[in-house]
Amino acid sequence: MTEGLAKKSTGGFAVLDFGSQFTQLIARRLRELNVYSEIHPYDVDLATLKAMAPVGIILSGGPNSVHDLDSPKRDVASLAELAPLLGICYGMQLIAESLGGIVETSDKREYGLREITWTKPFSGAVAKGQRVWMSHGDIVKVPPPGFSIAALSESNHAAAMCGPAEKMTDGPAQARIWAIQFHPEVSHTDKGLELLRSFAFDVCGATADWDAPHIVTRLIDRIRAGASEAAHVLCGLSGGVDSTVAATLLSQALGPERVHCVFVDNGLLRKNEYQEVLDGYRKIGLNVIGANAEAVFLKALEGVEDPELKRKAIGGAFVDVFQRAAAKLPHPVDFLGQGTLYPDVIESVSVRGASVTIKSHHNVGGLPEKMKLKLIEPLRELFKDEVRAIGKELGLPRELLWRHPFPGPGLAIRIMGSVNKEDLELLRECDHVYVSELRRAGLYDKIWQAFCVLLPIKTVGVMGDSRTYERVLALRAVTSQDGMTADWYHFDLNFMRGLSNKITNEVKGVNRVVYDVTSKPPGTIEWE
Repeated sequence: MTEGLAKKSTGGFAVLDFGSQFTQLIARRLRELNVYSEIHPYDVDLATLKAMAPVGIILSGGPNSVHDLDSPKRDVASLAELAPLLGICYGMQLIAESLGGIVETSDKREYGLREITWTKPFSGAVAKGQRVWMSHGDIVKVPPPGFSIAALSESNHAAAMCGPAEKMTDGPAQARIWAIQFHPEVSHTDKGLELLRSFAFDVCGATADWDAPHIVTRLIDRIRAGASEAAHVLCGLSGGVDSTVAATLLSQALGPERVHCVFVDNGLLRKNEYQEVLDGYRKIGLNVIGANAEAVFLKALEGVEDPELKRKAIGGAFVDVFQRAAAKLPHPVDFLGQGTLYPDVIESVSVRGASVTIKSHHNVGGLPEKMKLKLIEPLRELFKDEVRAIGKELGLPRELLWRHPFPGPGLAIRIMGSVNKEDLELLRECDHVYVSELRRAGLYDKIWQAFCVLLPIKTVGVMGDSRTYERVLALRAVTSQDGMTADWYHFDLNFMRGLSNKITNEVKGVNRVVYDVTSKPPGTIEWE
């Protein structure tokens, strides 16, 4: 029950991960087209793919050269027998090498925004000239037999190819295999989504049936199939959108009398959040109890500075609290329900292939082996915007669904260094001023996520002709669609000036405010 609740039994796209940090975006873009997709490791066995019966298979990019001894390889011909193929970057080079073409290391790396010229456009949506995002050092020098080059880069290298010739009855759009040396999944590529749309529908004949009503139906069916009629679920709530939607979905699938929700006051929440959120949960009909466990979490975090260890400590404390809560229930509990999302899984551990681990999430990599309950994570294969869509389908109010994301570890990962009650109170007050000002200015709904970070340094300041030596506060605000990529929000400078003055005047202990202007990538949204 820890994986696959969102998966269809057949159909959709299989995205094979060869190590690209953009792999999850490929799946995301296909879902924007209302087409189901799921990510597999590059070496997933052929029987698994046959059982899925994909309408198309996409080979992702990756950091390796096909000439590396340890580069990820697999037989392309056997994949092409299952479904049409699209190779992206490394995927194009693997197709070329596997089917008899020649791949060489270029003396000139092609990276960033580049211009390509189509000689045989794959679709009408692609213009003759197109700006695309590239990131590669190897090139296809000679395409495989029966393949033709469809586009050239500024360096006159193959930017796209298609084939084999015997499969083509009406030009490139009918080719069994498409391969491109750029990344259509990233927003920098002009008309990248249109190219994916053409491959999905013109080449693969996909059906656009991945939408909120269908997702909810499939998820409920999966939950009921995975939990016996007598099973009870203990559902941990964090106050965020993900755990709330997961609890609502589980309650609708199994009935609220079998889904026992626990909202923990871990001392890491925002100002006034515990009671406000607890009241909100009861209004939407969840079977919820509150648990005051601030002392447990502060003790677990005492002296812990490393962010990975923080997450593990918090994960362990949550499980301890939930297990004690389960012992008090009138029914034995079989499952622990969580609101884990796809980005959490991708960033936490390389379960899908060669992609590197970015950071653990307290509810993914941080769960201790001693946990006695089985996991049920109905949202594990979904992106944030999909979660909000099904939350709306389930009838949850907008003000709940469009709250800014709040991490399960709470304010603990917004305090750099060790966590203590004094710093938590300081950060809570700063956060309250920040969010209140965003709402007052009508900016809250324009921003994906905004929060404060308390830094472990002090600086000299002056207030009322007196010297101060107080903490530095960093402000973060980003725009995003799914949390996988993000850009910093461009505030009006007058708003920033007023906000900085308000924080330093009203919150004792902070005398300097800075703003984070880092996008994702290269940074993550949260600092830890």
